[in-house]
Amino acid sequence: MTQAEQAFAYLRPSAFHDAPGGGRLALETSGGATPAGAQPHPSFFSGFLTSPRTAACGLLAVADVAATRYWNPRLTASLDPVVTGNGDRLRFESFSGCGGVYARLDVLRPGLDGADVGHGTTNVDVNNPLREALTRIGGADPLHLRVGPDELAVTTLDGPVLEKKVPLPDRWLRGFAETQVIASGFDLRAELTAAEAVRFLRGLPRTTTTSAAPRWLVPSGRSLRATSRAVPGAVCLPGPGRLVALQRVLRYATALRVYGPPVGPATTGPVASAWEAELPGMRLTLTLSPDVTRGFSGEGSVLDALTGDATAEDADLLSVLLAWEPKVDVAALAEQSGLDTARVSAALTRLGTAGRIGYDTAEAAYFHRELPYEARAAERHNPRLRAGRALLAAGAVTAQADGTVLVRSDSGDTHRVRTADGRLSCTCRWWATYRGGRGPCSHALAARLHERGA
Repeated sequence: MTQAEQAFAYLRPSAFHDAPGGGRLALETSGGATPAGAQPHPSFFSGFLTSPRTAACGLLAVADVAATRYWNPRLTASLDPVVTGNGDRLRFESFSGCGGVYARLDVLRPGLDGADVGHGTTNVDVNNPLREALTRIGGADPLHLRVGPDELAVTTLDGPVLEKKVPLPDRWLRGFAETQVIASGFDLRAELTAAEAVRFLRGLPRTTTTSAAPRWLVPSGRSLRATSRAVPGAVCLPGPGRLVALQRVLRYATALRVYGPPVGPATTGPVASAWEAELPGMRLTLTLSPDVTRGFSGEGSVLDALTGDATAEDADLLSVLLAWEPKVDVAALAEQSGLDTARVSAALTRLGTAGRIGYDTAEAAYFHRELPYEARAAERHNPRLRAGRALLAAGAVTAQADGTVLVRSDSGDTHRVRTADGRLSCTCRWWATYRGGRGPCSHALAARLHERGA
């Protein structure tokens, strides 16, 4: 697994300061993107939280996910969460160290009391002393939140005084790219009341095992009941122990919503799902990969969007129209750019591969952020796409008169790629194993590249 070292430079550690009349929570930022360009320490908000204890627990839940490996837990994980200011809300995001759980806390306008929220994306320092302090925050006293340094810190500190360097796997970036594509295919499957949410979640195991079969659940009255297979309307719960971070906010939840893709008798394996706790003025969402041993980085949902040069040009055009909107209006982007909605959606998928687009299942809408990654990093580091381009460059792709494409693999075997209803299939072992459930194989990608004249 390829990985680089990511350096986070902060003016000082994030900290909670207890004081008479209310505490002050100072979250320090690293280098990030803003409408004014790259900033070493951007500031996004300075004001009060309307539900201090709930917000503290939500931040701890996001930090819990960033510090956990649900698969192979013996290895450590330590990645600072990402924060995005979208003008009317703050979004805190993280990925688990194993890449199989994505967490996002959306602190909405009703949860914030103070100045306007800025625009931009950066990392925030969440250290162990801060985590311990967050557990002690009560709900009675007001809590002032500052995201980014104050003016005094900027003028009196000469350069960063705290620097953290952590291994940053490429799969972490690819996971951000995959989740926005996968989540865009989700629909609301069930909504539980607060009491039913507590009953259901407290009945789940708190540990994660890799041998347990995925659970299928269907709405039953105001709760969920188990079913033995994927029936229409069912939702998959792969690795129930991976929902343990929701326990942080369970006492404050007013509802639990469950999202998933359409399934039925033809569904042959587990699928991803999203679990959203509705909180006063905010939402906490955990999105689970289809299996404990599967990170989102290998799902292959974005690969087809990476094969077209036209899509890359469309993405470049749309990138100048984005402005950290909390909800990206596809129809408005189509009107502004002169592209149809299908091309806009494909271009947004491509922008997502650079971490520039996320997807909010609660609002069924994309949102804009800017992660600190090179635009083509996910494309360059995806092994199947690299292999497909290599096959095309080696002259191993031959189109047939009947519309099929023959692709000669490195081992000398020739595979037949067919297209039906816009979907590719192949005669290789990868296709036989996953049946397209984890995206196209390298042979299908080579055929698609050949078709698009790459």
